[in-house]
Amino acid sequence: MAVLKPFKGIRPPVSIASDLASRPYDVLNSEEARMEAQGNEYSLLHIIKPEIDLEPGIDVHCQEVYDKAVENYTDFKKKEWLVQDNKENYYIYAQTMNGKTQYGLVGCSSVEDYMNGVIKKHELTRPDKEEDRMIHVRINNANIEPVFFTYPAVSEIDNIVENFISSNKPVYDFVAGDGVGHQFWVIDNNDLIEEITHLFEQVPATYVADGHHRTAAAALVGNEKEKNNPAHTGKEEYNFFLTVLFPDNQLTIIDYNRVVKDLNGMSQGEFLNGLAKSFVLEKKGKKIFKPDSLHSFSMYLDGEWYSLSAKEDTYDNNDPIAVLDVTILTREVLEPLLDITDLRTSTRIDFVGGIRGLDELVKRVDSGEMRVAFALYPVSLKQLINIADTDNIMPPKTTWFEPKLRSGLVIHALD
Repeated sequence: MAVLKPFKGIRPPVSIASDLASRPYDVLNSEEARMEAQGNEYSLLHIIKPEIDLEPGIDVHCQEVYDKAVENYTDFKKKEWLVQDNKENYYIYAQTMNGKTQYGLVGCSSVEDYMNGVIKKHELTRPDKEEDRMIHVRINNANIEPVFFTYPAVSEIDNIVENFISSNKPVYDFVAGDGVGHQFWVIDNNDLIEEITHLFEQVPATYVADGHHRTAAAALVGNEKEKNNPAHTGKEEYNFFLTVLFPDNQLTIIDYNRVVKDLNGMSQGEFLNGLAKSFVLEKKGKKIFKPDSLHSFSMYLDGEWYSLSAKEDTYDNNDPIAVLDVTILTREVLEPLLDITDLRTSTRIDFVGGIRGLDELVKRVDSGEMRVAFALYPVSLKQLINIADTDNIMPPKTTWFEPKLRSGLVIHALD
Protein backbone atom coordinates (compact mmCIF):
# COMPACT_ATOMS: atom_id res chain seq x y z
CA MET A 1 0.00 0.00 0.00
CA ALA A 2 1.14 3.55 -0.76
CA VAL A 3 2.91 5.85 1.68
CA LEU A 4 2.30 9.58 1.68
CA LYS A 5 3.58 11.90 4.38
CA PRO A 6 3.34 15.62 5.16
CA PHE A 7 6.46 17.77 5.15
CA LYS A 8 7.76 21.23 6.02
CA GLY A 9 7.51 22.87 2.63
CA ILE A 10 9.92 25.57 1.51
CA ARG A 11 7.81 28.18 -0.27
CA PRO A 12 7.95 31.70 -1.71
CA PRO A 13 6.13 34.65 -0.13
CA VAL A 14 2.78 35.37 -1.76
CA SER A 15 4.10 38.62 -3.25
CA ILE A 16 6.61 36.87 -5.53
CA ALA A 17 5.09 33.39 -5.98
CA SER A 18 3.89 33.98 -9.53
CA ASP A 19 7.28 35.40 -10.54
CA LEU A 20 9.25 32.64 -8.84
CA ALA A 21 7.23 29.68 -10.14
CA SER A 22 8.57 28.39 -13.44
CA ARG A 23 8.06 25.71 -16.03
CA PRO A 24 9.91 22.43 -15.34
CA TYR A 25 13.59 22.17 -16.22
CA ASP A 26 13.03 19.66 -19.02
CA VAL A 27 10.45 21.49 -21.13
CA LEU A 28 12.76 24.28 -22.28
CA ASN A 29 16.35 24.46 -23.39
CA SER A 30 19.04 26.72 -21.98
CA GLU A 31 18.41 29.57 -24.40
CA GLU A 32 14.66 29.45 -23.88
CA ALA A 33 15.22 29.46 -20.11
CA ARG A 34 17.60 32.41 -20.42
CA MET A 35 14.98 34.40 -22.31
CA GLU A 36 12.14 33.36 -20.01
CA ALA A 37 14.02 34.44 -16.88
CA GLN A 38 15.36 37.65 -18.38
CA GLY A 39 14.62 40.57 -16.07
CA ASN A 40 13.16 38.27 -13.41
CA GLU A 41 15.59 37.73 -10.54
CA TYR A 42 13.00 35.64 -8.69
CA SER A 43 12.59 32.95 -11.35
CA LEU A 44 13.29 29.40 -10.14
CA LEU A 45 15.03 28.87 -13.47
CA HIS A 46 18.09 30.41 -11.81
CA ILE A 47 18.19 27.26 -9.67
CA ILE A 48 16.90 24.51 -11.99
CA LYS A 49 18.58 25.89 -15.15
CA PRO A 50 21.52 27.71 -13.50
CA GLU A 51 23.53 27.81 -16.73
CA ILE A 52 21.43 30.88 -17.61
CA ASP A 53 23.61 32.85 -15.16
CA LEU A 54 26.85 31.66 -16.78
CA GLU A 55 28.43 32.09 -20.19
CA PRO A 56 26.23 30.95 -23.11
CA GLY A 57 27.32 27.61 -24.51
CA ILE A 58 28.67 26.25 -21.23
CA ASP A 59 28.40 22.49 -20.74
CA VAL A 60 25.20 22.16 -18.68
CA HIS A 61 26.61 19.07 -16.95
CA CYS A 62 29.83 20.64 -15.75
CA GLN A 63 30.54 21.19 -12.05
CA GLU A 64 30.37 24.97 -12.40
CA VAL A 65 26.71 24.73 -13.40
CA TYR A 66 25.79 22.50 -10.46
CA ASP A 67 27.71 24.78 -8.09
CA LYS A 68 25.79 27.75 -9.46
CA ALA A 69 22.53 25.96 -8.63
CA VAL A 70 23.63 25.62 -5.00
CA GLU A 71 24.79 29.24 -4.88
CA ASN A 72 21.47 30.50 -6.23
CA TYR A 73 19.38 28.21 -4.02
CA THR A 74 21.31 29.37 -0.95
CA ASP A 75 20.90 32.99 -2.03
CA PHE A 76 17.12 32.58 -2.51
CA LYS A 77 16.78 31.24 1.03
CA LYS A 78 19.04 33.93 2.48
CA LYS A 79 16.94 36.65 0.84
CA GLU A 80 13.79 34.90 2.14
CA TRP A 81 12.48 34.36 -1.36
CA LEU A 82 12.09 30.77 -0.18
CA VAL A 83 11.03 30.20 3.43
CA GLN A 84 10.39 26.90 5.20
CA ASP A 85 7.05 26.27 6.93
CA ASN A 86 7.37 25.67 10.67
CA LYS A 87 5.33 22.45 10.69
CA GLU A 88 4.62 19.47 8.47
CA ASN A 89 1.68 20.08 6.13
CA TYR A 90 -0.01 18.69 3.10
CA TYR A 91 -0.81 21.05 0.24
CA ILE A 92 -3.37 21.20 -2.55
CA TYR A 93 -2.29 22.31 -6.01
CA ALA A 94 -4.95 23.10 -8.62
CA GLN A 95 -4.35 23.76 -12.33
CA THR A 96 -6.94 25.20 -14.70
CA MET A 97 -6.59 24.93 -18.47
CA ASN A 98 -9.30 25.41 -21.11
CA GLY A 99 -11.96 25.67 -18.41
CA LYS A 100 -11.03 22.37 -16.73
CA THR A 101 -9.49 22.21 -13.25
CA GLN A 102 -7.58 19.29 -11.73
CA TYR A 103 -6.73 19.10 -8.03
CA GLY A 104 -3.60 17.38 -6.76
CA LEU A 105 -2.42 16.58 -3.25
CA VAL A 106 1.15 17.63 -2.56
CA GLY A 107 3.10 15.45 -0.18
CA CYS A 108 6.11 13.19 0.02
CA SER A 109 6.10 9.71 -1.46
CA SER A 110 8.32 6.91 -0.21
CA VAL A 111 11.68 5.89 -1.66
CA GLU A 112 10.94 2.36 -0.48
CA ASP A 113 7.67 2.39 -2.47
CA TYR A 114 9.69 3.19 -5.60
CA MET A 115 12.19 0.45 -4.90
CA ASN A 116 9.57 -2.22 -4.19
CA GLY A 117 7.21 -1.36 -7.05
CA VAL A 118 4.32 0.27 -5.18
CA ILE A 119 5.16 3.33 -7.26
CA LYS A 120 4.70 2.08 -10.82
CA LYS A 121 6.30 3.46 -13.96
CA HIS A 122 5.55 3.09 -17.66
CA GLU A 123 8.68 4.53 -19.29
CA LEU A 124 12.36 3.64 -19.46
CA THR A 125 14.83 6.18 -18.13
CA ARG A 126 18.22 7.14 -19.52
CA PRO A 127 21.19 6.80 -17.14
CA ASP A 128 22.72 10.13 -18.23
CA LYS A 129 19.50 12.03 -17.49
CA GLU A 130 19.09 10.20 -14.18
CA GLU A 131 22.63 11.13 -13.18
CA ASP A 132 22.10 14.80 -14.04
CA ARG A 133 19.05 15.04 -11.77
CA MET A 134 20.73 12.95 -9.06
CA ILE A 135 23.58 15.45 -8.91
CA HIS A 136 21.09 18.31 -8.69
CA VAL A 137 19.16 16.66 -5.84
CA ARG A 138 22.31 15.57 -4.03
CA ILE A 139 24.16 18.87 -4.25
CA ASN A 140 21.16 20.95 -3.14
CA ASN A 141 20.04 18.36 -0.58
CA ALA A 142 16.48 18.98 -1.72
CA ASN A 143 13.81 18.02 -4.21
CA ILE A 144 13.56 21.41 -5.89
CA GLU A 145 10.92 20.22 -8.38
CA PRO A 146 7.94 17.92 -7.79
CA VAL A 147 7.01 14.91 -9.87
CA PHE A 148 3.55 14.28 -11.32
CA PHE A 149 1.81 11.14 -10.02
CA THR A 150 -1.66 9.71 -10.37
CA TYR A 151 -3.56 7.17 -8.28
CA PRO A 152 -6.91 5.34 -8.35
CA ALA A 153 -9.42 7.94 -7.16
CA VAL A 154 -10.63 7.60 -3.56
CA SER A 155 -13.94 9.34 -2.85
CA GLU A 156 -12.99 10.15 0.74
CA ILE A 157 -9.83 11.95 -0.42
CA ASP A 158 -11.80 13.76 -3.14
CA ASN A 159 -14.26 14.93 -0.48
CA ILE A 160 -11.51 16.22 1.80
CA VAL A 161 -10.02 18.24 -1.04
CA GLU A 162 -13.38 19.57 -2.19
CA ASN A 163 -14.45 20.59 1.32
CA PHE A 164 -11.12 22.22 2.07
CA ILE A 165 -10.96 24.38 -1.06
CA SER A 166 -14.61 25.43 -0.66
CA SER A 167 -13.97 26.80 2.83
CA ASN A 168 -10.42 28.16 2.49
CA LYS A 169 -8.86 30.72 0.18
CA PRO A 170 -5.76 29.67 -1.75
CA VAL A 171 -2.47 31.17 -0.59
CA TYR A 172 -1.33 31.43 -4.22
CA ASP A 173 -3.71 32.22 -7.06
CA PHE A 174 -2.39 33.36 -10.43
CA VAL A 175 -2.55 32.80 -14.17
CA ALA A 176 0.79 32.11 -15.82
CA GLY A 177 1.90 33.57 -19.13
CA ASP A 178 0.64 30.52 -21.01
CA GLY A 179 -2.90 31.08 -19.74
CA VAL A 180 -2.89 28.20 -17.24
CA GLY A 181 -4.29 29.05 -13.81
CA HIS A 182 -2.51 27.90 -10.65
CA GLN A 183 -3.91 27.79 -7.12
CA PHE A 184 -2.27 26.47 -3.98
CA TRP A 185 -3.62 25.76 -0.49
CA VAL A 186 -1.86 24.77 2.76
CA ILE A 187 -3.50 21.98 4.78
CA ASP A 188 -2.18 22.59 8.29
CA ASN A 189 -5.03 20.97 10.25
CA ASN A 190 -3.51 18.04 12.11
CA ASP A 191 -6.69 15.94 12.07
CA LEU A 192 -7.00 16.32 8.29
CA ILE A 193 -3.32 15.54 7.85
CA GLU A 194 -3.69 12.33 9.84
CA GLU A 195 -6.82 11.35 7.89
CA ILE A 196 -5.13 11.89 4.51
CA THR A 197 -2.11 9.85 5.59
CA HIS A 198 -4.38 7.01 6.74
CA LEU A 199 -6.46 7.06 3.53
CA PHE A 200 -3.35 6.76 1.37
CA GLU A 201 -2.36 3.65 3.28
CA GLN A 202 -5.33 2.03 1.53
CA VAL A 203 -4.21 3.05 -2.00
CA PRO A 204 -2.66 -0.06 -3.58
CA ALA A 205 -0.31 1.76 -5.95
CA THR A 206 0.59 5.15 -7.35
CA TYR A 207 1.76 5.81 -10.90
CA VAL A 208 4.38 8.11 -12.38
CA ALA A 209 2.50 10.20 -14.91
CA ASP A 210 5.22 12.70 -15.85
CA GLY A 211 8.76 12.98 -14.52
CA HIS A 212 10.29 9.51 -14.64
CA HIS A 213 13.85 10.84 -14.48
CA ARG A 214 13.14 13.13 -11.53
CA THR A 215 11.41 10.26 -9.75
CA ALA A 216 14.29 7.86 -10.31
CA ALA A 217 16.86 10.49 -9.30
CA ALA A 218 15.03 11.38 -6.07
CA ALA A 219 14.61 7.73 -5.10
CA LEU A 220 18.20 6.81 -5.94
CA VAL A 221 19.62 9.71 -3.92
CA GLY A 222 17.44 8.68 -0.97
CA ASN A 223 18.67 5.11 -1.30
CA GLU A 224 22.25 6.39 -1.52
CA LYS A 225 21.83 8.42 1.68
CA GLU A 226 20.44 5.39 3.49
CA LYS A 227 23.51 3.34 2.59
CA ASN A 228 25.81 6.12 3.79
CA ASN A 229 24.07 6.53 7.16
CA PRO A 230 25.00 3.82 9.70
CA ALA A 231 22.35 5.24 12.06
CA HIS A 232 19.58 5.03 9.46
CA THR A 233 16.09 4.61 10.96
CA GLY A 234 13.77 4.98 7.95
CA LYS A 235 12.23 8.18 9.35
CA GLU A 236 14.73 10.59 7.82
CA GLU A 237 13.45 13.08 5.25
CA TYR A 238 15.71 11.61 2.57
CA ASN A 239 13.48 8.53 2.64
CA PHE A 240 10.78 10.59 0.92
CA PHE A 241 10.52 12.81 -2.13
CA LEU A 242 8.26 15.57 -3.43
CA THR A 243 5.18 14.49 -5.41
CA VAL A 244 1.90 15.95 -6.61
CA LEU A 245 -0.75 13.23 -6.81
CA PHE A 246 -3.86 13.67 -8.95
CA PRO A 247 -6.76 11.20 -8.89
CA ASP A 248 -7.03 9.28 -12.15
CA ASN A 249 -10.57 10.52 -12.82
CA GLN A 250 -9.33 14.11 -13.27
CA LEU A 251 -6.46 13.66 -15.72
CA THR A 252 -6.36 13.76 -19.48
CA ILE A 253 -3.57 12.49 -21.71
CA ILE A 254 -3.27 14.36 -24.98
CA ASP A 255 -1.92 13.14 -28.30
CA TYR A 256 1.79 12.76 -29.05
CA ASN A 257 2.40 12.88 -32.79
CA ARG A 258 5.19 12.01 -35.23
CA VAL A 259 6.87 13.75 -38.18
CA VAL A 260 9.32 11.98 -40.52
CA LYS A 261 11.93 13.56 -42.77
CA ASP A 262 11.62 11.30 -45.85
CA LEU A 263 9.78 8.35 -47.40
CA ASN A 264 12.83 6.07 -47.33
CA GLY A 265 13.40 6.42 -51.09
CA MET A 266 9.78 5.63 -52.05
CA SER A 267 7.54 7.70 -54.25
CA GLN A 268 4.29 8.94 -52.79
CA GLY A 269 2.39 6.27 -54.71
CA GLU A 270 4.64 3.48 -53.49
CA PHE A 271 4.28 4.70 -49.92
CA LEU A 272 0.48 4.85 -50.12
CA ASN A 273 0.38 1.34 -51.61
CA GLY A 274 2.52 0.13 -48.72
CA LEU A 275 0.16 1.72 -46.20
CA ALA A 276 -2.86 0.07 -47.83
CA LYS A 277 -1.65 -3.34 -46.70
CA SER A 278 -2.28 -2.44 -43.05
CA PHE A 279 -4.77 0.43 -43.18
CA VAL A 280 -7.95 1.51 -44.89
CA LEU A 281 -7.00 4.83 -46.47
CA GLU A 282 -9.31 7.73 -47.23
CA LYS A 283 -8.24 11.10 -48.59
CA LYS A 284 -9.69 13.95 -46.49
CA GLY A 285 -8.48 17.03 -48.34
CA LYS A 286 -6.59 20.09 -47.16
CA LYS A 287 -8.62 20.78 -44.00
CA ILE A 288 -6.98 19.48 -40.83
CA PHE A 289 -8.30 16.04 -39.93
CA LYS A 290 -7.98 14.75 -36.36
CA PRO A 291 -8.40 11.06 -35.45
CA ASP A 292 -11.41 10.48 -33.22
CA SER A 293 -11.00 6.92 -31.94
CA LEU A 294 -8.44 4.26 -31.09
CA HIS A 295 -6.77 2.56 -34.06
CA SER A 296 -7.53 5.51 -36.31
CA PHE A 297 -4.77 7.85 -37.48
CA SER A 298 -4.50 10.92 -39.62
CA MET A 299 -1.62 11.56 -41.99
CA TYR A 300 -0.47 14.75 -43.69
CA LEU A 301 1.44 14.27 -46.94
CA ASP A 302 2.00 16.65 -49.87
CA GLY A 303 -0.59 19.16 -48.67
CA GLU A 304 -3.34 16.55 -48.17
CA TRP A 305 -4.81 14.88 -45.08
CA TYR A 306 -5.62 11.18 -45.03
CA SER A 307 -7.58 8.99 -42.66
CA LEU A 308 -5.83 5.70 -41.80
CA SER A 309 -7.95 3.03 -40.11
CA ALA A 310 -5.89 0.10 -38.83
CA LYS A 311 -7.01 -3.32 -40.06
CA GLU A 312 -7.91 -5.82 -37.32
CA ASP A 313 -4.88 -8.02 -37.83
CA THR A 314 -2.52 -5.13 -37.01
CA TYR A 315 -3.25 -5.10 -33.27
CA ASP A 316 -4.05 -7.38 -30.35
CA ASN A 317 -6.63 -6.15 -27.85
CA ASN A 318 -5.43 -8.71 -25.31
CA ASP A 319 -1.86 -7.40 -25.25
CA PRO A 320 -1.35 -4.10 -23.37
CA ILE A 321 1.52 -3.08 -25.70
CA ALA A 322 0.31 -4.55 -29.01
CA VAL A 323 -3.03 -2.75 -28.66
CA LEU A 324 -1.40 0.70 -28.52
CA ASP A 325 -1.66 2.93 -31.57
CA VAL A 326 1.99 3.92 -31.21
CA THR A 327 2.85 0.23 -31.51
CA ILE A 328 0.68 -0.17 -34.60
CA LEU A 329 2.30 2.82 -36.28
CA THR A 330 5.80 1.60 -35.42
CA ARG A 331 5.27 -2.02 -36.52
CA GLU A 332 3.23 -1.31 -39.66
CA VAL A 333 4.75 1.96 -40.91
CA LEU A 334 7.89 3.26 -39.25
CA GLU A 335 9.86 0.00 -39.22
CA PRO A 336 8.84 -1.85 -42.42
CA LEU A 337 8.16 1.09 -44.72
CA LEU A 338 10.32 3.93 -43.43
CA ASP A 339 13.17 1.87 -41.93
CA ILE A 340 13.04 3.67 -38.58
CA THR A 341 13.90 0.95 -36.10
CA ASP A 342 14.92 2.89 -33.00
CA LEU A 343 12.69 5.78 -32.02
CA ARG A 344 15.14 6.88 -29.33
CA THR A 345 18.12 7.38 -31.63
CA SER A 346 16.86 7.93 -35.19
CA THR A 347 17.50 11.41 -36.57
CA ARG A 348 14.84 10.98 -39.26
CA ILE A 349 11.87 11.22 -36.88
CA ASP A 350 10.70 13.86 -34.45
CA PHE A 351 7.85 14.04 -31.94
CA VAL A 352 5.31 16.81 -31.52
CA GLY A 353 3.21 17.16 -28.39
CA GLY A 354 -0.48 17.62 -29.03
CA ILE A 355 -0.46 20.86 -27.05
CA ARG A 356 1.04 22.43 -30.19
CA GLY A 357 -1.96 21.42 -32.28
CA LEU A 358 -2.07 19.74 -35.67
CA ASP A 359 -1.20 23.08 -37.26
CA GLU A 360 2.35 22.38 -36.10
CA LEU A 361 2.41 19.17 -38.18
CA VAL A 362 1.32 21.11 -41.26
CA LYS A 363 3.98 23.72 -40.59
CA ARG A 364 6.77 21.17 -40.24
CA VAL A 365 5.82 19.38 -43.47
CA ASP A 366 4.97 22.41 -45.59
CA SER A 367 8.29 24.03 -44.68
CA GLY A 368 10.12 21.12 -46.29
CA GLU A 369 11.78 20.19 -43.01
CA MET A 370 9.66 17.03 -42.82
CA ARG A 371 8.02 14.89 -45.51
CA VAL A 372 5.09 13.27 -43.71
CA ALA A 373 3.25 13.65 -40.40
CA PHE A 374 1.11 11.24 -38.39
CA ALA A 375 -1.44 12.29 -35.78
CA LEU A 376 -2.51 9.70 -33.19
CA TYR A 377 -5.50 9.32 -30.92
CA PRO A 378 -4.39 9.86 -27.29
CA VAL A 379 -3.53 6.95 -25.05
CA SER A 380 -6.05 6.52 -22.24
CA LEU A 381 -5.12 6.63 -18.58
CA LYS A 382 -6.63 3.16 -18.30
CA GLN A 383 -4.11 1.90 -20.88
CA LEU A 384 -1.24 3.58 -19.01
CA ILE A 385 -2.25 1.98 -15.70
CA ASN A 386 -2.73 -1.41 -17.36
CA ILE A 387 0.78 -1.25 -18.80
CA ALA A 388 2.30 -0.20 -15.48
CA ASP A 389 0.38 -2.88 -13.57
CA THR A 390 1.66 -5.60 -15.91
CA ASP A 391 5.27 -4.35 -15.60
CA ASN A 392 5.35 -3.39 -19.27
CA ILE A 393 7.03 -0.30 -20.72
CA MET A 394 5.37 2.04 -23.18
CA PRO A 395 7.13 2.83 -26.45
CA PRO A 396 9.02 6.16 -26.44
CA LYS A 397 7.04 9.40 -26.70
CA THR A 398 3.62 7.87 -26.05
CA THR A 399 2.07 10.09 -23.37
CA TRP A 400 1.84 13.85 -23.06
CA PHE A 401 0.29 15.32 -19.93
CA GLU A 402 -0.85 18.92 -19.90
CA PRO A 403 -0.78 21.26 -18.08
CA LYS A 404 2.71 20.82 -16.71
CA LEU A 405 3.36 21.36 -13.00
CA ARG A 406 4.89 24.71 -12.11
CA SER A 407 8.09 24.30 -10.15
CA GLY A 408 8.87 26.46 -7.12
CA LEU A 409 5.51 26.62 -5.36
CA VAL A 410 6.94 24.25 -2.76
CA ILE A 411 10.31 22.52 -2.23
CA HIS A 412 11.21 19.53 -0.03
CA ALA A 413 14.45 19.52 1.96
CA LEU A 414 16.15 16.16 2.53
CA ASP A 415 17.11 16.84 6.15
